[in-house]
Order: sequence, then structure tokens, then C-alpha cells
Amino acid sequence: MSKIKVGVIGCGSISESHFHAYHSNPDVEIIAVCDLKEDRARAKAEKYNAANVYTDYNELLANPEVQAVSVCTWNNTHAEISIAALRAGKNVLCEKPLCKTVDEALEVEKAVRETGKFLQVGYVRRHASNIAVLKKFIDAGDLGEIYFAKASLIRRLGNPGGWFSDKERSGGGPLIDIGVHVIDLCWYLMGKPKVKSVSGNTYNKLGNRSHIENYDFYKAADYDAAANVNTVEDMANVLIRFENGASLMVDVSFTLHAKKDSGMINIYGDKGGAEIEPVLSISTERHNTIINIDPQLTTPGFDFQGAFNNEINHFIDSNLGKHETNSPVEDGVEMIKILNAVYQSAAEGTEIRF
Repeated sequence: MSKIKVGVIGCGSISESHFHAYHSNPDVEIIAVCDLKEDRARAKAEKYNAANVYTDYNELLANPEVQAVSVCTWNNTHAEISIAALRAGKNVLCEKPLCKTVDEALEVEKAVRETGKFLQVGYVRRHASNIAVLKKFIDAGDLGEIYFAKASLIRRLGNPGGWFSDKERSGGGPLIDIGVHVIDLCWYLMGKPKVKSVSGNTYNKLGNRSHIENYDFYKAADYDAAANVNTVEDMANVLIRFENGASLMVDVSFTLHAKKDSGMINIYGDKGGAEIEPVLSISTERHNTIINIDPQLTTPGFDFQGAFNNEINHFIDSNLGKHETNSPVEDGVEMIKILNAVYQSAAEGTEIRF
């Protein structure tokens, strides 16, 4: 079987997880790398034995050997690059979020439909090993009808600065960066019900907090403490109601006066519930007794690189025709509609109905 020849567009921090996963897959050959900074692209190409280095993604897409691409660029370029890649005959793995606006999302969906190629949205948490286990319980009906979910990802000092804090390039802050992961995961596990309404709040009170000393935090590749640019929200919360009566509550932050960073994702059905983060645990009833089930897993929580490996393997198997992607463009469109509705709700101080 011939290998799928892959190109990676964008060599920022998240790209390393893509490169590593592609390199670990025996069905892949990384043949092309592109970044606005040639030295950064060349370093990745040398590390992963890619023959072709570009600073213009159009030149990469013109390479007829490239069959599939990962788009790992700023959020405001996801749509244009993905559309160009699809129209160049490539299958696409686009990092989340799919894009910034609903209009852009619909254009990407149109390109998928017209080209016959496919786009997988980078919802990496769908591919975590503990989610694969939980999905078997859900699909078997062990949790029954899932009618409520709640999730929280709190960073007390976690605004990465750089492009992450520039709304023009990112489209927003923690909601569109990390909130998209948990909203999507809950929605996915709930069976992707149709949204009825969204009511959200955003707050911008603290900014980058670059003055904080003696505490390390993740910084974007283009982090600049002196510039201290911040046009995104510090935190956001949202209540999403679905047409089937189910609901989802989420709160996320880049920066908050909290005692510690924390993460929690829970779903609840009429036959059982599950705590997903920090580790998977299932609660249910047997013989009139409440019981907790703790699946014995090598990684009971979210394994960052392991999930990326699974995501890339899934993408490559889709390229090989073994299955269709479980994160299609349609799901990306729906998530952009939800995220934009949260920002609209917060700006207008009212519920947005779908």
C-alpha cells in the first residue's frame, strides 16, 4: 500500500503534535512544510525529512504529490487555506476552530460539497482513548437519554498572548480556543442535538496579566510582554438549550482569580452519568443500588499527544477509504454557529434563538 503524502501548513506550537503523529504513522510520508517564517519551516522539514519547504501555502498546494494537508495557522486564515486546499484536490485536517464566522464556515462547507474532497475538523478530544471507551457505553444505551452536561476549563493565568490575544487573528479568547473543545465534546456525546437557544456572557477584566512574577504559563510563539496586546475575553460562560429538551452549561477562562487551574466535564443520562475529566468514571444503578464504575485505563484522563496520534490516524484512515471522518465539516459549521451566538448573546445581553 502506498503512503499518503502529507503537507503541513503552519509551524506554530500546535503543529508539533501533528508532525509527531504523522511521523509515527507508517502509512504517512511528510513531504511538504509551509510557514511564513522560512527558517521555522526549514527546521521542521529537516526534523521530519520533508523534501519541500514553502513560505506561500499556494505553492505547497500546487505540488501534485501532496494528497492531504494539516492547516495549523492563525484562526483567521483557516477558511481561505482550507478552501484553497480542497479546490486543489487535497483532503484537509483543519485545526479547530474551523474558522471565525458563520459565512466563512458555509463557504468551507460549500467547497467540500463541490470538490468531493473531505475536511476533518480538529476536535482532538473526540479522539481521546477514554472517550472511545465511554462512547461504547453510550452507544450501548448504558447511560440512557443524555439530557444534561456541564463543563469547565479554568486557567487562572493562561492567556498565551501573541495571536491568541489578538481578536482579529484568533476570533476570540478562551471560548473559541479551549471552550470549543468541551462544547463540541459534550454536544458529540449527547448525540449532536439541534440547538434551540444560546445565552452567554463574556468578561474582559484582567487582560494578559504579564506583570505576574514567579509563575510560569504557556506563551504563544509570538508572545511579547512589552506589547501586552489583548482584545479577547478573559472568560466566558454559556447555557445552551437543545430542541430535544437537553441542556449544556460551560464556563472557560484564560485568566481568573481562581485558586488553581481546573477542568471538569460531566454528562448525565436517565440511566447513568459520567465524569470525563479529570478521569473517566461512570455512575449508574444496579439492583436498587447506586454504583460507581471506574474503567481501568492506561490513560483515564485526556492524553494530549495520544489523542493527537488517534486523531491523525483517523484522518489518514479516512484518506485510505477505511471509514468516513467522525468530525466532518458539518460539525464545524454547527460549532461556529454556536460560538458566534455566544459572542452575540454576550454583546447584546440577550438570548439568541436558532
